[in-house]
Amino acid sequence: MQIDSEQLARHLERQLAPLYIVYGDEPLLAIEASDRIRATARAKGYAEREVLQVEAGFEWRRLHASGANMSLFSTLRMVELRLPTASPGVEGGAALVDYAAALPPDTLTLVSLPKLDRRAKETKWFVALEAAGVAVQAQKVPFDQLPAWLSGRLRSQGQSAGPEVLEFLAARVEGNLLAAHQEVQKLGLLFPAGPLALEDVKSAVMDVARYDVFGLGPAILDGDALHFVRMLEGLRGEGAGLPLVLWAIAEEARALLRVQSAVAAGAPVQQAMRDAKVWGDRARLMPKALRRCSGPQLMAALGQAARIDRIAKGVARGDAWDELRQLGLRLAAPETVRLATESS
Repeated sequence: MQIDSEQLARHLERQLAPLYIVYGDEPLLAIEASDRIRATARAKGYAEREVLQVEAGFEWRRLHASGANMSLFSTLRMVELRLPTASPGVEGGAALVDYAAALPPDTLTLVSLPKLDRRAKETKWFVALEAAGVAVQAQKVPFDQLPAWLSGRLRSQGQSAGPEVLEFLAARVEGNLLAAHQEVQKLGLLFPAGPLALEDVKSAVMDVARYDVFGLGPAILDGDALHFVRMLEGLRGEGAGLPLVLWAIAEEARALLRVQSAVAAGAPVQQAMRDAKVWGDRARLMPKALRRCSGPQLMAALGQAARIDRIAKGVARGDAWDELRQLGLRLAAPETVRLATESS
């Protein structure tokens, strides 16, 4: 069974499974999910707890022995297995498959994992664990959903904020959810319950945003030109490599062109996106971009990307970062770029 970390609270109200796998690329949500599982287990009488940390030289027979040991002080117990990587090895994979096939009685098992790619989710050991319990994925909060996430956190501490305040907050904490959580808590300490004023929030919240190169694509597909420009400038300030930024932007043009061509040939949009390896947030946003960008516009964008590559290599003249901004805007807001070009 697979659920999102945001669904975990409702799940635990209904049942407590014998096995949970918590994984994902958002540390804050993974920590909170594990804490919520532990708290629910304690409330239901799981008083004894054993933690197994998988490190170099870890003896996997300890996992089986831990499950087989009888509790000295309680009939219900927890076993936590923490893996720092998504590669337990041949011995570890076999041990996990065997453990999932015969879960110990009166025991709740919590397996903590880092972010898993698609290949890791298809391994025998992960499939076996997921089939025997509940896999909880701690996913990053997309930028367009961040204001709602912040609103929920403020509401839990008796505060509220209007759209302008939430948008300001989101811009200040984007890409750094742990710091976002801390800034929200700070607002709870500084200001009373009720609505928050924009000026108060501006005076209290630090700029803790951290930008991810791979966030440029969703911003472009969403048509959010201001968000794209802010991210690009942030990445430039953080010293991001220009070739990687160029690849991330150009890849969206290539993906759009592949999907557009497949759809024109009669393929359904969803199938065309799968064939172009467009998943997750990109798949959610791409139909919007397909309506916005024409084939000639995409070809022109790829031509500009080739020019930026030559500038980066010193073969052509120009400001590569300025060209990157124009390239992203050509994809995110083509009509605005066209009007600006015609008026110049």
